Amino acid sequence: MGNYKELIVWKEARDLCARIYQLTEGSSFRKDFGFKDQIRRAAVSIPSNIAEGEESGFNKLGLRYFYNAKASLAELETQIEIAAMIRYIEEGEETELNELIDRLSRKLRKLIQYRTTIK
Repeated sequence: MGNYKELIVWKEARDLCARIYQLTEGSSFRKDFGFKDQIRRAAVSIPSNIAEGEESGFNKLGLRYFYNAKASLAELETQIEIAAMIRYIEEGEETELNELIDRLSRKLRKLIQYRTTIK
């Protein structure tokens, strides 16, 4: 537990969130306010939960936030798949985003495993 801004996983989650915000500014999302809002909420929830977990001051509480971040990451992955299916994003964008999500998921899993060993 310390400064969340030093966590690589937080930095990558923040960057992914910014990418989602930029992506959803496109014309495909412009009229679909509900989907645009939902995908943005999932994206912003990831770095927010990591930050909250890191700064919570309690390891057990922090783990809960990290698990929430992982769940939001799965939600975002689902929404990206749907966006590709309905042609809001192109296949290349979907592939690139999924690679970022997979890498972030692995890092979150390692953080959770590490924090589970701390008493």
